[in-house]
Amino acid sequence: KNRWIALIPLVLSYALAGLPVLRAALKSLSRGFSLDENFLMSIATIGAFAVGEWEEAAGVMIFYMIGELIEDAAVNRSRSSIDALLALKPDTARVEGAPNGAPSGGSDGWTLVAADSVAVGTVFQVRAGERVPLDGIVLSGSASLDTSSLTGESAPVAVAAGAEVKSGTVSLDGVLTVRSLKTAGNSQAARIIELVEKAREAKAKPERFITAFARWYTPLVVGAAALLAVVPPLVTGEPFSDWLYRALILLVISCPCALVVSVPLGYFAGIGGLSSRGVMAKGAFILDVLAGAKYVAFDKTGTLTEGKFTVRRVECAEGVSEASLFEAAAAAEADSNHPLAKAVMEGARSRGITTRPEGGQIREIAGHGIECHAATGATILAGNARLLALNGITVPAAGEPSANGDGAAAETSVAETSVAETSVAETSVAETSVAETSVYIAKDGVYYGRIFAGDAVREGSAAAVSRLNALGISETVMFTGDAEGPAKAAAEVIGIKRVLANLLPEDKLRETEKLTREGVTVFVGDGINDAPVLARSHAGIAMGAGADAAVEAADLVIMTDDPRRVPEAIERSRKTRRIVLGNIVFALGAKGVFIALAVLGMANMWLALIADVGVALVAVLNSARALR
Repeated sequence: KNRWIALIPLVLSYALAGLPVLRAALKSLSRGFSLDENFLMSIATIGAFAVGEWEEAAGVMIFYMIGELIEDAAVNRSRSSIDALLALKPDTARVEGAPNGAPSGGSDGWTLVAADSVAVGTVFQVRAGERVPLDGIVLSGSASLDTSSLTGESAPVAVAAGAEVKSGTVSLDGVLTVRSLKTAGNSQAARIIELVEKAREAKAKPERFITAFARWYTPLVVGAAALLAVVPPLVTGEPFSDWLYRALILLVISCPCALVVSVPLGYFAGIGGLSSRGVMAKGAFILDVLAGAKYVAFDKTGTLTEGKFTVRRVECAEGVSEASLFEAAAAAEADSNHPLAKAVMEGARSRGITTRPEGGQIREIAGHGIECHAATGATILAGNARLLALNGITVPAAGEPSANGDGAAAETSVAETSVAETSVAETSVAETSVAETSVYIAKDGVYYGRIFAGDAVREGSAAAVSRLNALGISETVMFTGDAEGPAKAAAEVIGIKRVLANLLPEDKLRETEKLTREGVTVFVGDGINDAPVLARSHAGIAMGAGADAAVEAADLVIMTDDPRRVPEAIERSRKTRRIVLGNIVFALGAKGVFIALAVLGMANMWLALIADVGVALVAVLNSARALR
């Protein structure tokens, strides 16, 4: 009688703790007899009640739910780093006046409107403590910006008039007046959010394996438990209740939650760890690829170097003045976004030349340069020596033919290469000029001269390559359209031994295909011409400030434009894969041991709980290490 009275609190405790599990089991059954961990736990504990193991049934369910709560806490901790990124995009912007039919502006002349409604060119204000709603350029004011949500760097960045600001950053101590450069849908924050959503959808191979594994594993376990409950008693004549109890223990031990939860969580934590450092992965699959990387190839200009050229000197043909040379160059390069074109235009502006003739027609010739048909009737060529040679124009013998592949192709003089005395081991080499790249100019079939522009090694390039070598990467390679001499000079500063120079876009693609046949190849680039190579390589990594086409084609985006994030991404990917594979081996091994104990009658429900919840907790907590 006392035992039956004791059943009341046990049943109530079981119902309170197990109601969510029982409800989930019934829901899965209503969808077509889906056998998941909720079904296994429900059948096992109900069966324990049936064979008289009331305390164990209630206790197992209570501790199972406690374990679930702990697991959820660990999962939420791993998710928080990525979920926080989804809050980057502000909903409102404080714009000047009252545009688009908005209510009249406030007393200070500024109006809060939906950020999605703000057009390019609109002036908006960011106050201290507010998040920048749109990418733009500062018109007035100064402030320190917290960029950690985008780049992972904790140090504030000072901005003032003329500086570009990115959406998602926060003004810490000043008021900025900004003109928008992009709509909300094309902003930096929107781009990050899109990458996060893609990362959530794409699965790695172990994740896909576990999903498929769970589909046949659970029904197999249920079948094995049924056989264990029926066959031995029929063969040995022992009581059915003893073997039914063993079968119920088997069901609890066999719950696959340790694998189903910990494997995806491991990859999720790995992606979150990367995002906290300003590296956005488009899916868990990319972590597996990076972990097995054998070759890492870099584009040169804009990736390993700053891509910010400045005019160093000019060389005019006989009878051509410097002003005439820059007037012709400005006519051709005014509409180009290539870094060399920008350097030429800056040089022209410093000499009082600001515009090209009205009505000019521009044709970009990939890998060669620009052909301009001016309104005056003149035909102007600006690019590399190859472009002039194709048009039958003789160029000085000092230059070697080259092409940068970005539309505003260039020629680099080997003889004039300037390399500072910088140790490869040093990381602060941002001011090191690695080459003087020349743009050849011709007008109406006559050679006018060339303009020399210098580039600089990006800070962190040498350290990145050094770290890749330390990680055991078989080879680092530089791809460039520059001539071999200056390309090798840059590679020497950075520490890259293999240089592939004079490459057109199609040459880059062909060389990448060769590498992919030899081993897992990672390509790092930033330009439009890099997009095919980024897509063709096993893993494409784009610089966040690069061309939209490159970011779209890449699998991983470095928001900081810091090359040191490349070896960091490979290290984190290797760590994540070790954690995931370790969880799989540990979970299967531990369950195998406990299943053997259950079949031999050496386990009870409490030990089964340890085998299920305990193993799952260890695997989940281990997965969370990928965040660090």
